Amino acid sequence: MRPWILVTGGAGYVGSIVVEELLGHGHRVRVLDSLAHGSVPSLLQVWGREGFEFQRGDVRDEEARSKALAGVGAVLHLAAIVGDPACGREPDLAREVNLDATHALLDEAERGGVERFVLASTCSNYGKMADSTQLATEELDLRPVSLYAETKVAAELDVLGRSSNGLATSCLRFATVYGASPRMRFDLTVNEFTRDMALAPELVVFGEQFWRPYIHVRDAARAARMALEAPIETVSGEVFNVGETSENYRKLDIVDLLKERFPDATVTFVHRDEDPRDYRVSFEKVKERLGFQAEWSVAAGIDEVSALLRSGLVSDPFAAEYRN
Repeated sequence: MRPWILVTGGAGYVGSIVVEELLGHGHRVRVLDSLAHGSVPSLLQVWGREGFEFQRGDVRDEEARSKALAGVGAVLHLAAIVGDPACGREPDLAREVNLDATHALLDEAERGGVERFVLASTCSNYGKMADSTQLATEELDLRPVSLYAETKVAAELDVLGRSSNGLATSCLRFATVYGASPRMRFDLTVNEFTRDMALAPELVVFGEQFWRPYIHVRDAARAARMALEAPIETVSGEVFNVGETSENYRKLDIVDLLKERFPDATVTFVHRDEDPRDYRVSFEKVKERLGFQAEWSVAAGIDEVSALLRSGLVSDPFAAEYRN
């Protein structure tokens, strides 16, 4: 019988899709999640499936971690205070969850004989690139410009420093995620812009000139599974940017895609320089090493979210439950 894969934060926007992906490929999955965002419905689609367990608990709690790690062969660590606004509102909590809890989980994974540990990180770590025409590879110096990115950079160093003594560790720097998920979020750029151009009287865009890479949530989940399934020698001690090189966009480019679908929407651009993040990213390594290639495009994601909005399945996409 396969050992368990522990997915921390498995009830979240990405985590709920990851759980479905792993179960669909025959893995046994245990989720540890505090349900801080009231995410119970996000796992209803897998409830009762063979090989699925759910444990409500906080990754900062020693007893919860110890129980969750019993019989585990691999950890996918998604639990975090995610994004610049959330970390800015509660900086102490961000450090406790993103740094202290990661460190403690690593300690216990080592002691418990866990074979591999995969950290969900972010391309935000590249921050303000000196030359935004350059594609950031995994070897580029990191230049975090937010508390969120600072905690992820520090967590990466901790994780990669443990890739010894039988624990193979790796980091996945995800592009900005979009698309439909059981734990839906409308505070992510593509999803938010689509909602506002479809339903709101006006979309206001700040810093339209800066570059970001984007990835659909299902592609992100598939990449996580591939990292967990890859030979240990392929992933041990490694960092992978996760996305598609052709899916680097400026906000201006995303608005252009949306205008094709919502030509009557009103858009106002507010030029700002105080958010200095500006990075284009190369995703060749994950393609060459893991064989990963994105199946979704931002254009297809816009169409998916637009259809979700038209369906009426989400009664109030502006509600607080749909953002972090």
